[in-house]
Amino acid sequence: MAPYIVRRMVSTIVVIAMVGIFVFLLLRLAPGDPASIIAGDSATPQMIAAIREKLGFNDPLPLQFVHWALAMLGGDFGISIFSGRPVLELILQRLEPTISLSLATMIVSSTVGVSFGVFAAWRTGGFADRVLSAFAALGFSVPVFVVGYFLIYFFAIRMQLLPVQGYQPFAQGLEPWFVRLILPTIALSFPYIALIARITRASMLEVLSEDYMRTAAAKGASPYSMLFHHALKNAGVPILTIIALCFAYLLSGVVITETVFNIPGVGRLTVDAINNRDYPIIQAVLMLASGVYVLINLAVDLAYTLIDPRIRY
Repeated sequence: MAPYIVRRMVSTIVVIAMVGIFVFLLLRLAPGDPASIIAGDSATPQMIAAIREKLGFNDPLPLQFVHWALAMLGGDFGISIFSGRPVLELILQRLEPTISLSLATMIVSSTVGVSFGVFAAWRTGGFADRVLSAFAALGFSVPVFVVGYFLIYFFAIRMQLLPVQGYQPFAQGLEPWFVRLILPTIALSFPYIALIARITRASMLEVLSEDYMRTAAAKGASPYSMLFHHALKNAGVPILTIIALCFAYLLSGVVITETVFNIPGVGRLTVDAINNRDYPIIQAVLMLASGVYVLINLAVDLAYTLIDPRIRY
């Protein structure tokens, strides 16, 4: 098992390094002079030259990358062009809403999606299975912002049960923090529940058709034991894979959801940075999001060995 873990960790480092090269070149290889883009349309040649000297654009490209990478490893993500404040400080200020929304979304999506998929596989061809198929088709076809606006109109405006927009920090109370996360979590979880439920159903049906499952049924195993102790564990690898892939799509969903529900998170910060052409913030967010995604995939790969011992060999 140790060689497998070492190989996965080495590949993770290589992937992060490749992402770093891409993010670094994103600004350098963009059309036009990066210093001119940063300075704006009304900049003078002297201002552009000063920006190039300050940001080190006159140095050779490999040397620029080394300086940038060492600064990133030391926690220095640069200074925001628009606000003049450290990028890391701006991201940390917006991190709590995004983490709260992301964790709530994945917990709800995984719990509800796996439960729906297991129940639909157990009652395959029945009413629950048909309802799941209809729900999955709806979840795949309806955009997140449409679901968000519908939830706002129905639960916040018409019924006045939940707040329309905004975010309440956890330090200011558990109840207001939880209440303001309900609608955005449901909106963002909608497509992921459908995807996880469909994959869970397909994996469970494949496992339930195996000979050892029929043997367990012939020996008098209870439906609960067959579904959760035998079938779900053996169907866990594809389910874990799709849950990990959901994190790849979560960033774009968070950006849209935070915009719809006016949540001051990293997604809103990214949108504002793109509108203001604040490249240091864009680079930092891309690196952090890529790093988190790669580490999650590493954790999932290592979890495979706990579910299926054959992967260790």
